[in-house]
Amino acid sequence: MVNPAPGFRARPDHKIVLDAGPTPVTITLGEEIVAATTAAVILREDGYPARAYVPPADISAGLAPTAKTTHCPFKGDTTYYSLTIGPHTLENAAWSYDRPYDEMAPIRGYVAFDNRFTITIG
Repeated sequence: MVNPAPGFRARPDHKIVLDAGPTPVTITLGEEIVAATTAAVILREDGYPARAYVPPADISAGLAPTAKTTHCPFKGDTTYYSLTIGPHTLENAAWSYDRPYDEMAPIRGYVAFDNRFTITIG
């Protein structure tokens, strides 16, 4: 590996499972569909609810990068986005890993949404 995640070296018991199967995923905010895809990567991480990472092309809301960033020792550094949905803008409502660690390469550039959204998998 060229860019291995330091988190897995420090915590080899921590599990993250990625599923890139053709499972339907819908992301909604109220009645508004923000994203719909069968090309999502579902990430299941110990201690967290399942999260859908969606290809940007399947997102109908406007995405604008913000100054916020975070770091995960298992996934890497994030880019956060504000979403414009109709007349509303939700700050830092979604994120992506543009250069994830090697183990998380399937989520590179895909977008996940925070808990303000309803995420329907399957």
